[in-house]
Amino acid sequence: MANLTTDFIGIKSPNPFWLASAPPTDKEYNVRRAFEAGWGGVVWKTLGSEGPPVVNVNGPRYGAIWGADRRLLGLNNIELITDRPLEVNLREIKSVKRDYKDRALIISLMVPCDEDSWKDILHRIEDTEADGVELNFGCPHGMAERGMGSAVGQVPEYIEMVTRWVKKHSRMPCIVKLTPNISDIRKPAEAAKRGGADAVSLINTINSITSVNLDTFSPEPMIDGKGTHGGYCGPAVKPIALNMVAEIARSPDTHGLPISGIGGVTTWRDAAEFMALGAGNVQVCTAAMTYGFKIVQEMISGLSQYMDEKGFTSTADLVGRAVPNVTDWQYLNLNYVTKAHIDQDACIKCGRCYAACEDTSHQAIAMKPGRVFEVMDDECVACNLCVNVCPVDSCITMVELPKGAVDPRTQTTVGDYANWTTHPNNPSVQAAE
Repeated sequence: MANLTTDFIGIKSPNPFWLASAPPTDKEYNVRRAFEAGWGGVVWKTLGSEGPPVVNVNGPRYGAIWGADRRLLGLNNIELITDRPLEVNLREIKSVKRDYKDRALIISLMVPCDEDSWKDILHRIEDTEADGVELNFGCPHGMAERGMGSAVGQVPEYIEMVTRWVKKHSRMPCIVKLTPNISDIRKPAEAAKRGGADAVSLINTINSITSVNLDTFSPEPMIDGKGTHGGYCGPAVKPIALNMVAEIARSPDTHGLPISGIGGVTTWRDAAEFMALGAGNVQVCTAAMTYGFKIVQEMISGLSQYMDEKGFTSTADLVGRAVPNVTDWQYLNLNYVTKAHIDQDACIKCGRCYAACEDTSHQAIAMKPGRVFEVMDDECVACNLCVNVCPVDSCITMVELPKGAVDPRTQTTVGDYANWTTHPNNPSVQAAE
């Protein structure tokens, strides 16, 4: 059986599945139950400075987006950092870590952007025996208006500065949690690296309004007739998170910087995709909030079976495997030609492929008598839309034309690899000539 034990920046855990800093990790009761369910680690819900606790709203804190079957696709969250006293959190963290020494326990932190505040909080957590700290530079609501969270994460100079303070005043490994609410995720990652961060985690939640109540005309969740923007998370953000993880993993300036992947991890497959794109482990929140702590058991079982099938003996065999295959559009092979093919035995004659192609694509599917749908190769541009709208798995596939074959649509011969950088239509190529 594959070994799922991970060593992330020197922090060992029995598997790569950690609970992210969020309501599921808010207190000792939750974290103990999570560890008993099988989670490899947790990031304790974000702690703030000692003093009067943060005040959260007492009405609804979550808005939602659902699929057609009411499957939860995304949550909008307006909850702030922990509203429990600092001393209570620290006492509970120490108690949990004492009893679960084999599990990773990270403390998420967010305090005002001055060195004394960071020095003070770091000294207060030193004797908890926690394995590391995660700097919350991502929260887009409530705390950002107070000069913390994403207000720091959107300014690379601040990220570098605070990270240096943390490394100066703490012995603990330091993970910097990045906000996705920025134009280029590589810049804050580079700043974290310059500041001495041991790793980055991403993505934090996306600034959002998920819905508007059309009776009261207020954004939801609604508090006494008013609403506000919040942080969006869940399966819907996974594509955004995967892209940002890949950008950091393949950038020359951040390549090799350890990454903890966050954003819509619901199944073992999601986790494997993040890890293939460079994440050393993954953090989960919405899936646990939707299905409960024991969902990790399915994740562990699925990832273990997949790794066995692939012949991977450890998670290190998986991490980064897809990174070399992530490239820029200009380097894609323009001489790679495919055509859609419909398996008539599998086809249920629903006509989705025909409607989609006829109305919104390239009119490359014909409907023959008896509702038989056939691809017209001389019109097919291989856009893949028919594959994506077909309700039957593998009924429609894309078949590659071999080298030397003639593309019926363009009447050109499929040749060797060539990309946009050398294409005659490229203005740069024309200028060089």
